[in-house]
Amino acid sequence: MAIHPIDVILHKRDCLALTDEEIRAFIRAIVKRTPTRQLVTDAQIAAFLMAVFLNGLDPRELATLTTAMRYSGEVFYAEFLNTFTIDKHSTGGVGDKTSLLIAPILAAAGLAHPTPEGVPGICVPMISGRSLGHTGGTLDKLETIPGFNTQLTLPEMREVIKQCGAALIGQTPNIVPADRTLYALRDHTGTVESPYLITASIMSKKLAEDLKALVLDVKTGSGAFMPNYEKSKLLAELMVQTGEASGTRTVALLSSMDEPLGRFSGNWVEVWECVDIMQGKRHPMSRDLINLSTILSGWMLHLAGLASTPEEGASLANQILKSGEAYNAWLKIVAEQGGDTSVFNAPAAHHKPKATCIVVAEESGYLTAMDCKQVGWAVQRLGAGRACPGDPVSAHAGIESHAKLGDRIEQGQPIFTLFAENSSLLDEPEQMLRETIQITSSPATPQPLIREIITK
Repeated sequence: MAIHPIDVILHKRDCLALTDEEIRAFIRAIVKRTPTRQLVTDAQIAAFLMAVFLNGLDPRELATLTTAMRYSGEVFYAEFLNTFTIDKHSTGGVGDKTSLLIAPILAAAGLAHPTPEGVPGICVPMISGRSLGHTGGTLDKLETIPGFNTQLTLPEMREVIKQCGAALIGQTPNIVPADRTLYALRDHTGTVESPYLITASIMSKKLAEDLKALVLDVKTGSGAFMPNYEKSKLLAELMVQTGEASGTRTVALLSSMDEPLGRFSGNWVEVWECVDIMQGKRHPMSRDLINLSTILSGWMLHLAGLASTPEEGASLANQILKSGEAYNAWLKIVAEQGGDTSVFNAPAAHHKPKATCIVVAEESGYLTAMDCKQVGWAVQRLGAGRACPGDPVSAHAGIESHAKLGDRIEQGQPIFTLFAENSSLLDEPEQMLRETIQITSSPATPQPLIREIITK
């Protein structure tokens, strides 16, 4: 008997649990739509999204929705590689460039422990996204490397993985196509913040990578999409539950996003920062970035069986960074994806903004707080991000942070340096940053970098 979209909507509207076949039929109807044949209309999809937003999904419904979306298009199959596929995902933040360190760290570990077939023992098929809103995008950062190709097909990604142990690409039009439709309508129907819809969106794309394990970096704090801690924790729990239900070992770390991560926020400047770290140049402002990257890598190495504990894994990750092995793996990945590695010989020289501005402290005291989302919007206004999908981004726009929360600040001391392609773009971001900085006479205790760890 045919399942009609309106029946699915009515059942969820009335707080009834949807059957597995109802969910699968609804997703199939979305994917099979053509310009001349609408099995389900935009209005009906919007109504479904709002019903889920208001009434939620039980664990079985969420697992079924995620699986239906996962298999709505192409999927990456890694079985023939006979390797351990693992990835990480961040829910998005300001200056969040951990992927650029984690992929080489894990690739180096995998190259050091090849399978009998000669394939790296750990593989990271990292499918990333672009900047949107106040958060940055890994693809935009990678594409500041001359020649770097993020638009590989899945067969091309397999070949890079066989050689390097990791590949960093964008979502192809055929990977989880159901999510493209749902996400576009969520953005127009006020349903973006639903933890159930966020979980299905993120996990369907990650599980389409054929992962054996997944480590999630769920941001919480003023710069996170979900600044409320309890809502962030619920999202982490739902994603872990959904990953485990699919047979993928899943761990979520709730990390603080109350200030930009690391030294730089932007596109090329974030690549520069990570290259410096992999070359052994550890700037004091990059300390939190290094810590978070090695902690996340540590969990990945532990789940992959190369470390008996996450702490041992973090120590191994730090050794791989310090030894230069991660940098060698990075060069190999970039070269295999068509990138010009010569720019890493002098990454600072490749940074060529046409206009700069320095925001200084107007009084002495302690840097107590800032609205990190406001900082992210300032980076976006400088040209490093996009207001709408498809907008161009500047390679060289962004900010450099000169202080962290809790630091003692003297009047006139630089807090931020702004970079832009045109001096006319500096005024609004400068004002936004001045408004959000809070300097007080007594220090406040910043939140710990890792707030909580969620496992099965």
